[in-house]
Formats: sequence, C-alpha cells, structure tokens
Amino acid sequence: MSEVTGDEQQSPTQPEFAVTRETPGASTEEALRRTHAARARSAAARTTAACRYAGVEADPAVVVAVPKEAAAKAANALRLSADALAALAGGAPDPAADGRQARNAAAAAVLAAQIAQSHKGGGQLAEAAYRAALLASQAAGKAAGRDGWGANAAFNAEADAAESAAVAAAEAAGWR
Repeated sequence: MSEVTGDEQQSPTQPEFAVTRETPGASTEEALRRTHAARARSAAARTTAACRYAGVEADPAVVVAVPKEAAAKAANALRLSADALAALAGGAPDPAADGRQARNAAAAAVLAAQIAQSHKGGGQLAEAAYRAALLASQAAGKAAGRDGWGANAAFNAEADAAESAAVAAAEAAGWR
C-alpha cells in the first residue's frame, strides 16, 4: 500500500502476471511449467538436429571447459539442453526458474545453429535458421528476465512464437 494514498501499488520489480494456456485443475505454476518445458524440449530438439546436420553427434557427458572444436561445442550444447530438460523434470514448478531453463535450452540451440551454419559453407537458409535461433533465444531470455519472471503471458507468447519460427527455419535449412 502506498503510505500517502493508501492505494495498493505494484512494486517496480514485480511484473504484472497473466497466464496463458490454463488447464482445468492445474495451478498457474504447473501450467507455466508445461509452457516452458514444451519450449525447452523444442529447443533441445533443434540443438540435436543442428548437431546431427553438422555431423557432430557428440557425447553430452563430455565437458570441455573452453571448447574450440565443433564436436566439443556440440557436446556442450547438447549437455546444456539435457541439463535444462532435467531441471524442468524435477522439483516443484517455479515460473522464474523454469523460464530460465527454457532460456538455457534456447541458448544451447543458438550454439548448435552456429555449428550447423558453418557446416557445408552455410547459405541463406542456414543463415536464416541461425538468426531465427538467435531471436528465439532472445525472446526466451526476455520471458525469463526480470520483467517477465517466467510468468508474463505476452513475453511467453512471444517466446513461443519465436520458437515456432526457429523450428520452421531449422527445418527449411534441412536441420532435422
């Protein structure tokens, strides 16, 4: 409450929350987890497909501190995706944490897209797929960030749309 007027005021650090895709009987946090998990699974699938396209089906268990070769970068991207999915599968739903995991999976997909783009000389479709992956990662970051905390309906919708566009661009580039 404002001390001056007695009106309720929203803290500048707390976003206004609205949720999409509610399931009857499910909590808001559970519905948001499903949204973030679906986006993370999609990004993880793009990571795997881009790595496969580039011919670097690496072992995600292999961790290289500062990867320089495509196989090491691919392994790190696959590991980051797997870690994000594992985090979303466990624990209680937490929109902010779940949003960060979806963002992490999208960021891993950017790295994989970069690897795939450089494979076979790239081309316009590969460039478009890389740009779409980057936009999906940025949108996921915005949804997970301090203005959205993983629970802002508009930011989540933007991230979902950007993820769908990234999937379409990756498929057009032949990254399946």
